[in-house]
Formats: sequence, C-alpha cells, structure tokens
Amino acid sequence: MYIAIAGNIGSGKTTLTELLTERYQGKAYYEEPDNPYIGDFYEDMNRWSFHLQISFLGSRLRQTMDMLADGAKDIFQDRTIYEDAHIFAGNLHQMGLMSSRDFGTYMKIFQISTDLIPKPDLLIYLKASVPTLISQIRKRGREYEQNIDSAYLERLNDKYNHWIDNLYDGDILVVDKDSEDFSDPQVMERICARLDELKNTAR
Repeated sequence: MYIAIAGNIGSGKTTLTELLTERYQGKAYYEEPDNPYIGDFYEDMNRWSFHLQISFLGSRLRQTMDMLADGAKDIFQDRTIYEDAHIFAGNLHQMGLMSSRDFGTYMKIFQISTDLIPKPDLLIYLKASVPTLISQIRKRGREYEQNIDSAYLERLNDKYNHWIDNLYDGDILVVDKDSEDFSDPQVMERICARLDELKNTAR
C-alpha cells in the first residue's frame, strides 16, 4: 500500500511517517530536508519562490518514481506532489510572491508530472490550527522556520482545507492534531485500523 501523509508546516507529518513505517515495517520517503533554496526563500520569498518550488517538484517526482521502482510492500511518504502545487505554489502566486508567468510554467510541469505517477491508496491529512502549528515549529527549533508569520500559516491552512474539501479526489483520513496526539494509543489505533482495512481489501 502507498500511504501519503499531508499537512501544514509543523503538523507532525514526519513523526507519523516514522511511527507508521516502524509499525508496518515499511519504507519511508521523507521531504527533502536540505533543499538548496529554502534558507534563501525565507529571507526573500519573492526572489526565490519559483526556484524553491521547482526544486521541490523535481525532488518529489524523483522520489515517487523511485518508490514505484523500489517495489516495497508498504510505502509511507512525507508530503505529496499535490501539496507542492495546490498549497505552496498556489499560495505564493496568490500572495504575489510568484509571478503568473512562473506559476503557469510551474503548473504545466506539475500536470505532466502527475500524469506519470499514481495517487496514494490513502492520504492522511493532519489538520491543525495555527497555534498548534506554531507550538510545534518552536519545539522542533529549525532556525529558518522560527520567523514564519502566523498569517502565512493561516493562508496555507485555508489552502489545505480547500484542497481537501474540493480538489483532491482520492481516499482521505483526517486527523485533528488540535485534539488527537500520536502519543495517545487510541489515536494510533484509529489510524492503523484504517490502514489494516486497506491492506485486507487489497489482498
């Protein structure tokens, strides 16, 4: 099964990916931690937005192609190619931080990319309010994230909710991170029950 974990910055995607990979003895694919543009992007979003998003898009496409070639039984992916386009690139364009020309070019490449790869069997969306996101961002202490504006996170949340409610047409499981913590066994059991059902159906 191919499971993707989606969510805003600080929602806990990486933590859940690690927990599920260990539980199912699967293979994890994580978001690129050392994108060469990310530090520059947070210093000057207008200048570096297109570079950052194209870099992420290429990395995500390569990752997904590697996943397909790998043949692992259970795969867990930290963030998807769809979020790159519909959430982050779309938000930058809406904010005026990516020109319409650059955004159009980006979306053409995105559409070609999505024709080459399958949708996840299940998308787990980690929904979280801005205060929860900010709390988690501070806890993990990545220097380049510490000055992220709360209004920026709110805009991303609006994009995520619109994407989940209106655009994404695959199977979705929503986890409310404001009230559901992975340290709670009942939360993990609810998630794993859905995955077990998916695995049994596929047999």
